[in-house]
Amino acid sequence: MEGYIVMSKLVFDIGINDLTYPKTKSEKMGKKWVQVWRCPFYERWYSILRRCYSTVYQKKQPTYKDCYVCEEWLTFSNFKSWMEKQDWEGKSLDKDILFEGNKEYHPDKCVFVPQKVNNFLTDRSNHRGSYPLGVTKIKTGKAYLSSCQNPFTGERGYIGCYDNPEEAHWAYRVTKYRYAQLLADTLEDVRVAKALVKRYKL
Repeated sequence: MEGYIVMSKLVFDIGINDLTYPKTKSEKMGKKWVQVWRCPFYERWYSILRRCYSTVYQKKQPTYKDCYVCEEWLTFSNFKSWMEKQDWEGKSLDKDILFEGNKEYHPDKCVFVPQKVNNFLTDRSNHRGSYPLGVTKIKTGKAYLSSCQNPFTGERGYIGCYDNPEEAHWAYRVTKYRYAQLLADTLEDVRVAKALVKRYKL
């Protein structure tokens, strides 16, 4: 069918794409073909395989080193069947909120979460250097700045200045836990809500 691409070969030398329906759709606009649709099921499946089995990707994202996909999900149709039963639209696939530190993409360990939860879990300060999470050293003076991202606005909010990094980090943890409780109250998935509070409990 014109404008469609069928993907059927092994993905990253391990994933079995056993469903041969078109995974993308393109339309001709002027002299160029422009992609106008991607299968959301295939896109998610391809993404987890890339994280686990692409050395190029892992060089850019080393946190995915040693991650792997369970045998069941190495076959696309199995992953698609699972995803179709989930509340996935507009959400991100998370592998370690239910089981902190989990390295396996598995139907019993993964869950779709709102983007604000995903952002909250990966909250990092790019300028903290060797200091604890939420802590940066003020260039002038000896004070340490504590800050935390607000999951509802996406903005990183100032908490206060402290004499040492330990006090600044504690202030960050207190604020992070408070935000985790507020965020959990907005979630429909009880498993995610409980895991979120548990992770940041003081």
